[in-house]
Amino acid sequence: MSPRRRLAGALLALAALTSVAACSGSDGGASLTAAAPAAAAPTLGAELSPADFAAAAKREGTTILDVRTPAEYAEGHLPGAVNIDVQSPDFAARIGQLDPKATYAVYCRSGNRSAAALQLMQGAGFTSAYHLGGGIGAWQQAGGEVVTN
Repeated sequence: MSPRRRLAGALLALAALTSVAACSGSDGGASLTAAAPAAAAPTLGAELSPADFAAAAKREGTTILDVRTPAEYAEGHLPGAVNIDVQSPDFAARIGQLDPKATYAVYCRSGNRSAAALQLMQGAGFTSAYHLGGGIGAWQQAGGEVVTN
């Protein structure tokens, strides 16, 4: 086998292992009530597993931000979450009313919109925000609580 093929095979195997590790539930359940607060805030823009997201979100002063539509939010959201739809025309104005030096735990349905929201927040000068990899779907799969109030 040529070195190029061996390298390609190794890269494919690494990518597969990384994908499986990122999706596995082996890091424990997700719970905003049971998780102990994380010792330190995650780095700006970090993508966290459900368990790590729960621990980080429990840190004092953290705002949980749901960036899905109001209809999605009404169907079920993380306890204490504030809803600001990233696809709404007034998203920039609404995040402009938030403290850019505070900490924000951001999530959406799958992780795509929360990643986009983080980019917009970073561009607006936010210094401490991270998001939930896999979104609320991964959260629920890991046993995380969802409320409909």
